[in-house]
Amino acid sequence: MYASRGLALSIAALFAGKGAFAQYSQYALDVAYDATNFFSHFDFYADSDPTHGFVEYVDAQTANSLGLAGTSIGGVFMGVDYTTKNPPNGRKSVRVSSQQSFTHGLFIADIAHMPGSICGAWPAFWLLGPDWPFSGEIDIIEGVNTQTTNSITLHTGPGFSVSNSGSTSSTQLLSSDCGPNNSNSGCGQSTTDNQNYGDGFNAIRGGVYATEWTSEHIAVWFFPRTNIPLDITTGTPNPDGWGQPLAKFTGVNGCSIDNYFKNNQIVFDTTFCGDWAGQAWASNSECAALADACEDYVSNNPSAFAKAFWLINSVKVYNQAPNVATRGNALPRTSPKRFTA
Repeated sequence: MYASRGLALSIAALFAGKGAFAQYSQYALDVAYDATNFFSHFDFYADSDPTHGFVEYVDAQTANSLGLAGTSIGGVFMGVDYTTKNPPNGRKSVRVSSQQSFTHGLFIADIAHMPGSICGAWPAFWLLGPDWPFSGEIDIIEGVNTQTTNSITLHTGPGFSVSNSGSTSSTQLLSSDCGPNNSNSGCGQSTTDNQNYGDGFNAIRGGVYATEWTSEHIAVWFFPRTNIPLDITTGTPNPDGWGQPLAKFTGVNGCSIDNYFKNNQIVFDTTFCGDWAGQAWASNSECAALADACEDYVSNNPSAFAKAFWLINSVKVYNQAPNVATRGNALPRTSPKRFTA
């Protein structure tokens, strides 16, 4: 009797506390992508780069044959060509988009490695709607050249403005106007943690980016590999217990998120130079010392991009399911293999 009573008290204390199981998860797993299924659920983009980068995005067959994309026990690999000098059509790279699109959700990406802080490189992990920018764009991870901290940005059609109330105090809102009236730069928030992007991110073996998209806000958290909340690792994510997000966007002046964001696909890519990395080249003293122009450096120095690759453990998408607790299980790993194009 006393043992049973003690066990009941222990369980009650666990659920009443501030731990990972402080309350039932408000989210239920919708879909999980990992090395077992990623390339059967993502499509390769092989058209010209909309951001005018010095890049040749390749199709699945080419990526497979050149070793630019594949799976192994380490996760999902997507890299760039780092052997060819003076590529005529730009440096070969990979851009993929999920076949499924989403409106709202909790997106949890466990990433072991991202392209490093390399002159000329412009990597991104983002959500993108059709008919850009009118269905929205959410840039979760993005940066250029030797950038050491992440930039988190929204892009929309005209008329959408935000505040960053609720973001961690070290994050700065660069512009409240998310529309194309702001020179297509969107409404970005700059961060200060040098472990959340590029070389610093890779030095700690990466971590987890979690993005919550609701009718009320779009919020992004980053958790280093050694500090991932237990409710994420157990498949019962509850953002209420994660503290302030790295960046939080809330519509102001009557602006509704639901009027500007819908049907977004998940996208990973790495491009070079172009509308951001290229334009920022001259203002980056470290990069400008290497070459007069971004394209010249990217073209003539293939080995510089050996570490411009993504290694993704998983991307999981959860839907809101009030009062429903989910119990996620670890997804199986596969032995090293190439995917079938």
